[in-house]
Amino acid sequence: MNKTVLITGASRGIGKACAEVFSKHGYTVYAPSRKELDLLSTKSIKAYISSLNHPIDVLINNAGVNPLAYIGEIDFENAHQLIDTNFWAPVILTDLLAPKMKERGYGRIVNISSIWSGVTKAGRSMYASSKAAINAFTRTAAVEYASSNVLINAVAPGYVNTELTKINNTPEQIEVIKSNLPINRLAEPSEIAELIYFLASEKNSFVTGQTIFADGGYSIV
Repeated sequence: MNKTVLITGASRGIGKACAEVFSKHGYTVYAPSRKELDLLSTKSIKAYISSLNHPIDVLINNAGVNPLAYIGEIDFENAHQLIDTNFWAPVILTDLLAPKMKERGYGRIVNISSIWSGVTKAGRSMYASSKAAINAFTRTAAVEYASSNVLINAVAPGYVNTELTKINNTPEQIEVIKSNLPINRLAEPSEIAELIYFLASEKNSFVTGQTIFADGGYSIV
C-alpha cells in the first residue's frame, strides 16, 4: 500500500510544492482546506484526524502565518491566532499522530520552522517566538520517538519565492535581500520541498531532532 502524507497549508507556496513532490513519488496526499481542517480549533483538528480512512505515515506541519507585529503595538488577538497556527496546531497534530506511528513502527514528521527562529528582524517577535518554540518541540519529540523509527525534524527556510515573502517585502526590498544573500537569489518552493521530502522519506533513516536552515547562507553572514 502507498504511504500517506498529511500536509497542512498545501494550497500554495512550500506546502503546494510538497504536495506535488510527494504525489510524484507515489504517496497518497491529504491536503485539507481551511474549511476541512481549522487549525485554530482543537475540536476541528481531532475531528479531521478521526475522519481519515487510512493511517498517516508522514506529517508535514507547514501551515503558518506571519503578520508583522512591533513590540508596543502588538495586536494580541492576532498574536494568539499566530501562536495557535504556528505552534499549537503542529503540537496537537503530532500528539494525535505520533503515537499511532509508534504503534506501526514507522513515521516521519517535518515541522516547517523559519530562519527567524535563529536570527531575527524588527516586527518578527511573535513569529520568531512561535518558530523557536517549534524547534524546541521538535527536539523533544524526536528524543521521545526515535527508538520507534519515528523521525522528527524541522526545516527552517530563509527567503523563498512565495506569496508570503511578497506580502511582507516590497519588490525593491526583495532585490536588496537577493543582493545580500550569498547565493544571490531567493529559494524556489520546489527546492525546499525536496529537502522536506528527503527528511520525510525512507531514505532518511538516521537524521532526527534537527532544525535544518535552508537559507542560501543568510544566517551565516
